[in-house]
Order: sequence, then structure tokens, then C-alpha cells
Amino acid sequence: MPTPLATAGGRAALTRLVPGLLLAGFGAAVGYGVHALWPAVQPGTVAVALGALLINLGLVPDAAGSGLTFASKRLLRVAVVLLGFALSIDQVMHLGGGALLVVLVTVAVAFFGTIALARLLRTSSATGLLVATGFSICGASAIAAMEPVAKGKKDDTAVSVALVTLCGTLAIIVLPLLRPPLGLGDVTAFGQWVGASVHDVGQTVATANTVPGSLESAVIVKLTRVMLLAPLVLGVGLWMARRRPVSEDERAGKRPPLVPLFVALFITVIVVNSLVDIPTGILHVLEVSHQVLLAIALFALGTGIHWRVMQRAGGRPLLLGALSWLLVAGVAYAGVRVIT
Repeated sequence: MPTPLATAGGRAALTRLVPGLLLAGFGAAVGYGVHALWPAVQPGTVAVALGALLINLGLVPDAAGSGLTFASKRLLRVAVVLLGFALSIDQVMHLGGGALLVVLVTVAVAFFGTIALARLLRTSSATGLLVATGFSICGASAIAAMEPVAKGKKDDTAVSVALVTLCGTLAIIVLPLLRPPLGLGDVTAFGQWVGASVHDVGQTVATANTVPGSLESAVIVKLTRVMLLAPLVLGVGLWMARRRPVSEDERAGKRPPLVPLFVALFITVIVVNSLVDIPTGILHVLEVSHQVLLAIALFALGTGIHWRVMQRAGGRPLLLGALSWLLVAGVAYAGVRVIT
């Protein structure tokens, strides 16, 4: 039975979270309000931009710090787990061999190509890894999954989220404009290109919605990319564990997990969703919960994007993001043209 002191301490800790969570909830609400007026604009995009705006205007109170940190880490990881309920092995089975090959090649080339570009541009290894994961898989959610493995600084995460949000938002405008000159008159081919190249799931939906008939193929391809998140994090975790020198804790038998717990839960949820027929109503509630938590977490992540952080990072990360975006879009386009 907890002592009164422990109970009081727990209540005090919860109380410290309230201001930041309320502020993040407000940011998410604004995001949904803007989305209701302009459906092409995703709530998460608005939330992360609003968070960055408020922090740089000095409008985020110090009291909100604990709650915002909780939202940017814990709630974002819960959102990643809930994303697993939108995925199943059946999606891959219905994708087809050609489209599946495009997804695998695009993710591999984008990931390893971005890592190589990061080394060439001499950005930090953590930033390179996080940008590579976000651009090749699924934006901020992928960055959150890789963050514990990357073991970078808070600035690395903030810069990576800013880059993937910026480029993903530009994709909503740019990709539909490129459709005619690139010869993607077939709506299915355009959807596959969007699904294989746009970063975030919400950004993928917004981009595909600009061309009627392309949404289904875009979502199927995109969700197949998302399913590669877990094996990618596992593979990088194993590789980095072999390279990292053995610490005193590890000599004492206290080895860190190769895969973060929430990533393991993400895998478990996909398996369960593939084997168990979950009622549509429950899946809808889980999907809405995922979207709301993601918007709240993205606002909190936005408050970590200080202008001085971007200044310190310099132009190299921005160039890395632009080149990574061109890489993933170019490889995806070449693959789609080959199979269609």
C-alpha cells in the first residue's frame, strides 16, 4: 500500500504535467480546427508549426516544460503503438510483387543514401540516422521510434522533425503539380508514387486526395512502408550494439534492450491485428486516438524547434533534408514507372 508521501509525490508529479498537456491539447485542437476549414492541411502539420511559433515568440511558459516533454516522448510512443492497428500482413499480400519491390528498394536506397549524404555533408551521425529513418519510413513517428537507438541530443530530434515536416508539407503541393510533366496520368501509378515517397501517413493522404482515385493505392503502399519500421529499428539496434563499446552496466549483466519496448509493442499490435478480427468500431476509436495523440505530441515536438537550434545546426541539415527528399521521390518514381 503506497505511503501518503508517495501518493503526494505522485500527485505533485501529475500536477506538473497538467500545464504542458493542456497547452499541447490546445495546439492539437487548433490543428483540427484548421483541418476542418482546409482539409488538405493536416492537424499534425499545423500543431508542429504552432508549437515552433509559440516557443520562438516566447509564449510557452516554463511551467509547461514537464508536460510538453511527456507529450513529445511518452504520448508520441503511444501513438506509434496505436498506428499498428492500421497495419496487417494482409496488406502486404494484396500489394503485389512489383509494388512490394518498389517499396523495399525505395526504403533501402533512401535510408542508406541519406546516411551516406549525412556523412558527406558532415552532419551529426544522430541527425543523419533520424533524418534517414523519417524520410524513408513515416516521418515523425519513425523518428520517435529510432530516437532511443540513435542516442543523439534533443537538438538532433528537433531538427529532424522540422525537416520531415517541412518537406512532407511541400510534397502536398509539389507532387500533384509534377504529375502531368512526369507522365503519371494513371491515378493508381500516381497513388503508388505518393505512397512510396511522401513521409508521414497524414501527408500521404492529403497529397493523394488531390487526385481522385489515387488514395487507395497510396495508402496501401504507404502502410507497407510503415511496416518496415520495426525491422529497421531492430536491425540498426543490433548493428549499433555490436559497434558500441561494452559499458560497466553491460559487464554487470544490465544490457539495454535492442528494441525499445514501444517498438516491440508496435510489432505485437500488428501481429494481433493480422490474426484477430477486431470490430470496425474499435479500430475507428483506436485510429482517432492515434491521430489525436500524434497531433498533441507533434505540438510538443514543435516547441523544441527553437530558431537558435536551427541556426546552430546551419544549412547542412537543411541541404540533407532536401537531398533526401529528392532521393526518395526519384527512386520511388523510377520504380513506379518500371512496374506500370
